[in-house]
Amino acid sequence: MSAQDSCLSLIKYLLFVFNLFFFVLGSLIFCFGIWILVDKTSFVSFVGLSFMPLQIWSKALAISGVLTMGLALLGCVGALKELRCLLGLYFGMLLLLFVTQITLGILISTQKIRLERKVKDLVQETIQNYRSDPEKSAAEESWDYVQFQLRCCGWNSPQDWFRVPSLSSNKSEFQVPCSCSNSSGTNHSAILDRTSLPQFSRGGPLARPRHSADVCAVPANSGTYREGCARSLQKWLHNNLISVVGICLGVGLLELSFMTLSIFLCRNLDQVYDRLARYR
Repeated sequence: MSAQDSCLSLIKYLLFVFNLFFFVLGSLIFCFGIWILVDKTSFVSFVGLSFMPLQIWSKALAISGVLTMGLALLGCVGALKELRCLLGLYFGMLLLLFVTQITLGILISTQKIRLERKVKDLVQETIQNYRSDPEKSAAEESWDYVQFQLRCCGWNSPQDWFRVPSLSSNKSEFQVPCSCSNSSGTNHSAILDRTSLPQFSRGGPLARPRHSADVCAVPANSGTYREGCARSLQKWLHNNLISVVGICLGVGLLELSFMTLSIFLCRNLDQVYDRLARYR
C-alpha cells in the first residue's frame, strides 16, 4: 500500500472514530433532554434545585442531540463506506454551521448596544408582567433562574420589582420572587411570608412546587440582593470572557479540522478508489 493509500485510510478511520464519539454524545444529550421533558419531578429532585426553566432546556437539549446525531451519522457512514455524496453533504452542513457561528459572532460584536437594549426591554417587560400571562411562564422561570444563580435582583435594582402591579406591597414590606430574596444575608425570620402563586405549567402542577412560583414578603429596606442583574451579567461575562472565547475557538477549530478531512477524503477517493482497503 502506497503512502497516499495509507494517508487516506488513516483519515477515513479518524473521521469515523471522531464522529462515532459525537454520535454517542448526541444520543446522551437527546436522552437527557427527553428525561427532563417526561419526568420533570425526578430531575428536579436529582439536581437539588426547586426551580429551573425545564420546558425550554429540555426541548433545546433534545433538538441539539438529534442534530448532533444526524451530523455525526453522516460523517460515520460517509467515511466508512467512502460515499462521496454523504461526505459532501457532511462538509456542506459543517460549513453552514461554521458560517452561521461566524455570522452570529459578527452580529453580536457590531450590534452589541442594540442587543443589550432589546435584552433590557425583554427583561423589564417580563418583570412588569410577572405572573400575569400564563404563556410567558417559561421566560419568567428563566429570569428567576438567572437571579438565583447570579445572586441579583431585578434588572437595574430590586426597585424594579417594587413597581410590579401583580405583587401587592405596602410601606413596611414588599413582595418579590423568592429567587430575589437574600436569605443568607438576613435573619430567617426577616422573610415574613412565602406564598405559592398558581401554577401555569401546561403539564399541570408538579409534585414538588417550583421555587419560581413562590413569592416572598421581605422588609422594605432589606431581604433582597442589592445588586441588579444587569451589572451581575456584565461581571460574569468579564470574568468568563477567556473561557467563552476559548470554547468558541475550540469548537471552530474542530469544525475546520473535520471539514478539511472530509473534503480531502472526498476529493481523493476517485483517484485511488479501487486500491483503498474497503470495509464490508
